[in-house]
Amino acid sequence: MARKDQAENSANPGRLKQIALTYKMTRRVDSKVGLVVAGVGIVTFGVFLAIGFLIDHPIYLGILGFLLAFLAMAIVFGRRAERAAFGQMEGQPGAAAAVLQNVGRGWTTTPAVAMNRNQDVVHRAVGRAGIVLVAEGNPNRVKALLAAEKKRMARVAVDAPVHDIIVGNDEGQVPLKKLRTTMTKLPRVLTGPQVTQTNDRLRAMGDLMSNMPLPKGPMPKGMRMPRGGKMR
Repeated sequence: MARKDQAENSANPGRLKQIALTYKMTRRVDSKVGLVVAGVGIVTFGVFLAIGFLIDHPIYLGILGFLLAFLAMAIVFGRRAERAAFGQMEGQPGAAAAVLQNVGRGWTTTPAVAMNRNQDVVHRAVGRAGIVLVAEGNPNRVKALLAAEKKRMARVAVDAPVHDIIVGNDEGQVPLKKLRTTMTKLPRVLTGPQVTQTNDRLRAMGDLMSNMPLPKGPMPKGMRMPRGGKMR
């Protein structure tokens, strides 16, 4: 029990520090976050306290109002922090891959399955909805990447539907902040075993990184072997 209490006590400062860092990050983008969150808490508590006086139960309604005010403040802060995070990520290379990694359980994400010299990139996610190809970069260039990748998917995963998404704010594109919601709303058409089978087929096919050719001959001077790498 003592060890468990010590572990919980040591974790609390970490959580508080994380909240403080999140607040500082959010405040850099959203300067009014503190006022808005405090306002929500005060108004919520005030409304319940006023109702308590009207029905002659100020203590009970005051306690309830305090708890609900704290909950409302947490919800508002979380949403504004998420909005600020997406605002900072938007337009950055690999932003879509970061969102895909946090879509939720049941999805297997493989970043950068296709890329061109301009660093336009296509990521892949596999789940109950099938295969989702998510492209970020120049809209005109990524269409060619998506078309080529969809042909590859059709040859390997014939039973899984293939969806394509271009991340952006123009017509026909999906904003980064709505990417997760868009994917979770896709209809689920595959069973668990079918998802596993699709992942196995795609893994056997390989991706951009695993298929990248390695230079032949002696290793260039100054180049280091990756950790766990073996000379053959």
